[in-house]
Amino acid sequence: MTVFPAASYFAASSPTDPMNIAVLCHTGAGGSGVVATELGMQIAQLGHEVHFVGAATPFRLQGGCLNGPYFHQISSFAYALFDQPYPELATANALTEVIREHGIQLTHAHYAIPHASSALHAQSITGKTKVMTTLHGTDVTLVGAEPAFMYTTRHAIQHSDAVTAVSKFLAEQTHETFAIDRPVEVIYNFVDTVRFQRVTDPGIRVRFAHPEEALLLHVSNFRPVKRVEDVIEVFARVSSEIPARLLMVGDGPERSRAFELAQHLGVIGRVHFLGSFPDVQTIMGIADLFLLPSSNESFGLAALEAMSCEVPVVASRAGGIPEVVDDGVTGRLTAVGDVDAMAHAALEILRSPETYQRMGKAARQVALERFHPSLIIPQYLSAYRRLIENK
Repeated sequence: MTVFPAASYFAASSPTDPMNIAVLCHTGAGGSGVVATELGMQIAQLGHEVHFVGAATPFRLQGGCLNGPYFHQISSFAYALFDQPYPELATANALTEVIREHGIQLTHAHYAIPHASSALHAQSITGKTKVMTTLHGTDVTLVGAEPAFMYTTRHAIQHSDAVTAVSKFLAEQTHETFAIDRPVEVIYNFVDTVRFQRVTDPGIRVRFAHPEEALLLHVSNFRPVKRVEDVIEVFARVSSEIPARLLMVGDGPERSRAFELAQHLGVIGRVHFLGSFPDVQTIMGIADLFLLPSSNESFGLAALEAMSCEVPVVASRAGGIPEVVDDGVTGRLTAVGDVDAMAHAALEILRSPETYQRMGKAARQVALERFHPSLIIPQYLSAYRRLIENK
């Protein structure tokens, strides 16, 4: 068991009735794992006991101190009779141990499959924990909609004690896809506006771009839904008009295609593929424009983090993105796949200092007024408390 620190916006005081919470989430750099980790860290800092259970340490969970949150690693098991590993069963078993040893009152499962299913399995074994499931996007729109997982995903959602979604779009999509008859509460993602803010040190920015060059940014898991080739196409058009550089942060199956396209279009010398790293807030803080041409996004956490750093966003009008990016106010929204319109929007913003400054300040203000942790975390705490007290 490992212990990790947390940073919080709230006063450091112990609650009168602390809760014991277990968290199941993806541990990589994707949005659902980032949100789950940041939420758990904030709640632990408020004095509640938080236990992460996973195959690896969550991406954003770092350092070590005595006040938690705690991390419990799932044991791996190989047996010749099994054609493939069974992570859901291993997770349920590890969670069962944590529930029994630490008196877990509620398990927060981020993602329907496999985490909610594992949590429900552990609940059935112990009879001691409530299960809250937070839907983040592809667990509904991609994995859940796959016929091979349709019934198991629907069961996990229908039988959780409470279900939340990170956008109105996703809540509606959940009801439509699975024809469920239960409520899905919308609780938006939040952004740490202290960590994600403008970086004014020119010595950091000059490592990636000259002062006269615009610095464009894309951050994702480089999966097909992110349309990373569109990012390269847009940048090629922008850089043919103004001096510019592009930072591509993250990794995934579409990285090689994006790299090859950058070579083909002759812009590879101005594109930096930086891979995945936890200090993304520094890169966000020096960027001038964030590109998000996804074909679908349940929310768009990376866009919100950029907005918190006063970076205007040019994105596709897809999924829950319009609930985060206000078209014409904090950035511009275009049709999916319309790289010409996206490049035009980018150039409009970058060529006008007045527009750039106005959108950047508005973006920061939206992050503070609509997505600040002090607004979002109490909604989760209230939902936790309702479940635990409704015995």
